[in-house]
Amino acid sequence: MKPRETTQFTHLFTPIRVGRMDLPNRIMATPHATPIGNLWSPDEAEADRNIAYWAARARAGLAWVGGISAALENHLVPGFEPTGVGAAARGVFRLPYFHDRIRKLTDTLHEAGAYVTAQLIMQGGMPHGPSPTVTAYVANQVSHALDRDEIAWFINEYAESARRGKAAGLDGVELHANHDDLLEWFLSPASNHRDDEYGGDLAGRMRFLLEIIDAIRAEVGPDFTLGVRMNLYEALDGGYDAAEGVDIAKALEATGKIDYLSVVVGDNWGAPSYIQPHYYQPAQWADLAAQVTRAVSLPVIYTGRVTDPHTAEKVIAQGQADLVGMARAIITDPEIITKTAQGRVHEIRPCIGCNECIHRRLVDKLPFACAINPYASRELDGPLPPARTPRRVLVVGGGPAGMELAGLLAERGHEVTLWEREEQLGGQMRIAARAAENAAYHDFVTWQEGRLRRAGVTVELGRTATVDNVLSFDADVVAVATGAVPRRLPIPGADAPFVVDGHAVLAGTAQIGERVLLTAAEDHMQPLTIAGYLADHGHHVHLVYQTPGPAPLVGKYTIGAPLAKLTAAGAAFTFMQRVVQIEEGRVATRNIYSDIPGEITGFDSVVVAAGGVPDDSLYHELKRHGKANVHLLGDAYAPRRITFATQQAYALAALV
Repeated sequence: MKPRETTQFTHLFTPIRVGRMDLPNRIMATPHATPIGNLWSPDEAEADRNIAYWAARARAGLAWVGGISAALENHLVPGFEPTGVGAAARGVFRLPYFHDRIRKLTDTLHEAGAYVTAQLIMQGGMPHGPSPTVTAYVANQVSHALDRDEIAWFINEYAESARRGKAAGLDGVELHANHDDLLEWFLSPASNHRDDEYGGDLAGRMRFLLEIIDAIRAEVGPDFTLGVRMNLYEALDGGYDAAEGVDIAKALEATGKIDYLSVVVGDNWGAPSYIQPHYYQPAQWADLAAQVTRAVSLPVIYTGRVTDPHTAEKVIAQGQADLVGMARAIITDPEIITKTAQGRVHEIRPCIGCNECIHRRLVDKLPFACAINPYASRELDGPLPPARTPRRVLVVGGGPAGMELAGLLAERGHEVTLWEREEQLGGQMRIAARAAENAAYHDFVTWQEGRLRRAGVTVELGRTATVDNVLSFDADVVAVATGAVPRRLPIPGADAPFVVDGHAVLAGTAQIGERVLLTAAEDHMQPLTIAGYLADHGHHVHLVYQTPGPAPLVGKYTIGAPLAKLTAAGAAFTFMQRVVQIEEGRVATRNIYSDIPGEITGFDSVVVAAGGVPDDSLYHELKRHGKANVHLLGDAYAPRRITFATQQAYALAALV
């Protein structure tokens, strides 16, 4: 790495020592890879997928893989079944293959030049806590209060787990004292109501964590890195505030037994969540991290919406933290560090912060995927091979599916032409980017434009595809990615002049009154995004959902952000009501369960957010004309989210 290559990022590429690790840059990968390939699965191929994922990133400059999620053995009465995200009955450190699995991981990553640490996790409330309390406004399962014997058992288990990790080749471990972990619940006055030595004042509430630190050091000695990840403050009535967060950090440093602090914000229900979506600004809470950085001499890591090298450099240059943690940015582009070091920042595939990487698995029960990097999780398979027989390919449509397919095929060596009927690429992503929270969509479309140029794709804008001109083009392969058109509601009054489609709202082509009734007939972000856009432009919005709650396909790590924004703007919500008739100033509704009629009044305009229906006529016409090797993908096949489009593009590119 030449010094001139890192001139813009002198702080990011200044070496630093953390514990026993000498790091050439200031980026740490925070835990996230288990859904990509389960390191702890009995199926070794699953573990190999996890290792291959990390190896690709380590070879591209990632010096600290702190991304190993490692659950502790649980202490349960017979028959108790822990439930919830992160729930585990068995820990990983006592698995019969733990040592060999971690040794394979660490040997691979050490050879690639990276250090490896694991995060020790025991989720609070599964079922344990310091007291029989709840710590969320959207969950009410009461925890089991640990007695002294159980506390001693857990302390020993933390120490034994760290010992086993060191013996297997780990360079360190991190105590997970955030994200509703058992350790955070002991630290928090909102959840710790004990009247013994493990409760009361801050010293009592810290006792459990400090005794764990003592026990770990007694087991692993001084030549093993030990850190603590903690919440900067708790967004919970009765929780600790930012000032007490600093006090916790100072008390941890005073032990003389830990090597770093990793600081975050967020709660487990979402405003903000621990995995902050695109509604928030880059590094929005770094100023709070700065309070900890100024108060301690230990290295401090800040994590939270650090998704690009400019943000990372700014956090470190301004002294807000010594290092930054990244997860989604590393998923999105495994070469982010190398590209930054080589002055190729414009080539970095930008994270758009949509949280598909976690919610596909938690909500849709689908395998892991990144919305805009379909190669993520496929590292074990290797890149798509060069085409054996280069073909002439025509891609019709420049939305997410068409752009990704064109890029992948050109990178394989095919001769690719892309037609887009509009004067710009991006499709519905470009329209959605008009909403403030979707600004990163512009970045992705811009990146795709550059990628297509670098790959040699011929892009023709303002080119409407017809059966005749497609057939005249005489491509070997035609891919139709023409997207969708707005879905209309089949109810009386839906065609009234004061009823407009949400796409027209975002496009800025609709005349809308001050008071808007928005009929939400789409299960993901579209109604919330359109409502947020209207609120930003001074409209009062009333959302009517047929479902029992808003956006059933938006998971808990994202949903809090749009709801916080809308409720703060005075938006109203009605649930379980289907709109059955629209009149000027009045809509008739019926309850979806009881069918009891109702009505809503007091609005000037009706906006329909009902998703789309496939615009697939070109595909079917080409088939009727006998065109061979024609394919359909993206919303033109079935309207879904960005990740569905890019996954289809990857699958098709592998076949051509």
